[in-house]
Amino acid sequence: MKRILVLAVLALALPTAVFATSSIEYSNSGGTLTASTTGGLTLSGSDLTVIRSFPGGTPITGANLGSVAFSTGALTSGSLAQGGVFAPGGTFTITGNGMNGAPSGVLFTGTFSGPVTWTLITNADGTHNYTLTGSLTGTTTSGFRTVGTTFQLTVNTGKGFFDDSATVGSGDTNIVVPEPGSLGLLGTGLIGLAGVVRRKLKA
Repeated sequence: MKRILVLAVLALALPTAVFATSSIEYSNSGGTLTASTTGGLTLSGSDLTVIRSFPGGTPITGANLGSVAFSTGALTSGSLAQGGVFAPGGTFTITGNGMNGAPSGVLFTGTFSGPVTWTLITNADGTHNYTLTGSLTGTTTSGFRTVGTTFQLTVNTGKGFFDDSATVGSGDTNIVVPEPGSLGLLGTGLIGLAGVVRRKLKA
C-alpha cells in the first residue's frame, strides 16, 4: 500500500516536470531586408553571430557562424513605409557553418505561425527604426518540435522611410524546446505506475 501511495505522488509530480524547457537564442546581423514580389519581406545574407543556450550554456560567438534567412507572408494591412502586418506563413531557416564551435548544417527550420508585425519608430534625431516581430513554429536540428519561438529584427533607414530594401542592424531568435530528460521521466514513470496497477488488479 505504501508503495502505491509513493507512486501516486510521483505520478502527480511528473506532469509538472514535463513542462521543464530549455531555450536557444540565435543572434544575427547584417544582410538585406527586401520587399518581395509576393508582397512580403525577404531577408538574405544575414550572418549568424551568437548561439546561446539556456540555462547555463556558454555562448558561441563569431563574426560569421552561419546564416539566418526568411520570407514572410504577404502584407495584409498598413504599408512598408509606415508599418503594418504580414500574414502568417513564409519560411524561416537558421544554418550553422561549423566555424568557432558552431554546429554545421540546418539548426532550425520553420514558418511564421501568426501575424508578423512591422512597426515604425521615429527616433529623437529624426531617423527611423523598423522592428519586425513574429512567432514561429518549426523543428530544431535534433528533431524537436518547438514549444514557442519568437523572432525580432531591427532595421534603421536613417531619415528616410523603408521603400524596397534596407540593411539589417540586428536580429534575435529565441527557440524554446521541451527538455528531453523530462519527457523520458514522464514516460518511464507512467509505465511503472501502469505495471503496479495491473499487478494489483490481477491480485
